[in-house]
Amino acid sequence: MDWPTPVSRSMLSAAHAVLASAPIATGQEVTVEVPATSANLGPGFDSLGLALTLYDSVRVRTTNSGTTTVSVTGEGAESLPRDERHLVAATILRTLERAGFSSPGLEIETTNVIPHGRGLGSSAAAIVSSVLAANALLPDASRMPAPAILQLCSTLEGHPDNVAPALLGSLAVSWETGRAFQSTTVPVHPEVVPVVAIPSSELSTEAARALLPASVPHNSASANAGRAALLVHALGSAPQFLLDATRDLLHQDYRAQAMMHSAGLMRALRSDGFASVISGAGPTVMTLAVGEEQAGAAIAAIERIVGAIEEGVDWRVLRLNVDTEGAKVKVHQR
Repeated sequence: MDWPTPVSRSMLSAAHAVLASAPIATGQEVTVEVPATSANLGPGFDSLGLALTLYDSVRVRTTNSGTTTVSVTGEGAESLPRDERHLVAATILRTLERAGFSSPGLEIETTNVIPHGRGLGSSAAAIVSSVLAANALLPDASRMPAPAILQLCSTLEGHPDNVAPALLGSLAVSWETGRAFQSTTVPVHPEVVPVVAIPSSELSTEAARALLPASVPHNSASANAGRAALLVHALGSAPQFLLDATRDLLHQDYRAQAMMHSAGLMRALRSDGFASVISGAGPTVMTLAVGEEQAGAAIAAIERIVGAIEEGVDWRVLRLNVDTEGAKVKVHQR
């Protein structure tokens, strides 16, 4: 699927010629399910992202209560706010406001499976689910088209590399033209099996990005461009090239000091012949295995390597698939 039509940020507010603060209808209910995502994939810094079969869901009901309440199950259940300060609630209200509408009351149920602060797109999933839910609650004539949804989600997240695969599924290739974000998807070879090793420690995207230099040598940028191009080919039709294709020269080495255990695991796996990368800003390590046999070997190698790492870091290893559908919206009633 392609979303190539540019939609500038200035067009978002003009997309809906409706009366300011018109209330949306009460009695509506919508559920949105959004996949986890892994951005960068090694050399595809801020441009490539892969959708994974690990899902968060949001269920929203419109009421006449005059309040916004949030329930949280799973990740963040002990720490996230239960009112309009919650990212999902705040994004839904903001999206409605952009469209010229207000809510007389919201009941929001979030079920979080995607780990927070681990480089698996939890914030992108929250933003995508919120924008899609809000859009579904609007009157038919006021709903945003697909390009505007991509634009708004990317603007709220700051970049499209996680947002695009969360919306579209599969491998998403994203870029910016002028002030408009665009994205297209590439079908992933069926033998590609993502295996993720998720450490117990968190790392914020902001902290990881702060470690990047303002510039890199020209030869590094040139070599990285070649690897990124090869990676699209490898994921789509030639997975035998994944080890070479996932070599990064732009960001992983600079960020290693913030996630020494993850960097060590990734390097050890690559030395053993596995196409391993830091997922997003980290600290999760993702291995792109080729077939079930190599996926099993990668899991065994991870267990062996982390067993030798000093105590203090616990790891959860998941064998996943590539999600091919992206976010799904279900409207329960009108």
